[in-house]
Amino acid sequence: MKILIVYYSTFGNTFKMANYIAEGVKQAGAEPVIRRCPELMSEEIISSRPDIQAGIEMQKHIPYVSIEDFKNSDGYAFGTPTRFGNVSAQLKNVVDQLGPLWMQKTFENKPAGVFVSTGTMHGGQETTILTFMTVLLHLGCIIVGVPYSVPYLYLTKGGGSPYGPGHVAEAENKREIDENEANICINFGKRLAEVAKKLKG
Repeated sequence: MKILIVYYSTFGNTFKMANYIAEGVKQAGAEPVIRRCPELMSEEIISSRPDIQAGIEMQKHIPYVSIEDFKNSDGYAFGTPTRFGNVSAQLKNVVDQLGPLWMQKTFENKPAGVFVSTGTMHGGQETTILTFMTVLLHLGCIIVGVPYSVPYLYLTKGGGSPYGPGHVAEAENKREIDENEANICINFGKRLAEVAKKLKG
């Protein structure tokens, strides 16, 4: 049982969330497969931003996602920072290449969900997740969120909602994932793997 956690992360926050989700997947007895999206920003921009360079360095050991990763997985967690209330171009670029697998019905009846990081409390976490859910429906996935039986939803002062895990990184993108945000990620990963097991029968 494999759960693919595919994400894009500029400064490393979404990457850190992916690791917490992987922890939850493991707790459910499944294998997490963490993969990142290729960078689309120009080298000129990257070279001018030490914070972006640090984010890239943090996750350089993570392989880029491949078509085979999608084919060989039983469930999916898609992670992204928000871009004006929507997903990053890097994640959208990966999704736009999934047409052949969509035609083969690769994603049908497999669980999937979304996690997101923003710079501010109301920076588009819910709109980004809800917008991406239309993609999951087109692919034929069964959407998985975070139910209120997860008590950390009541406690969070940062990110996280019934739609999926979230993190508020604040203006300089340096705020660490807090305990409640981390536990929401872990519970999401666990639930995603448990649902995948039930669907696979």
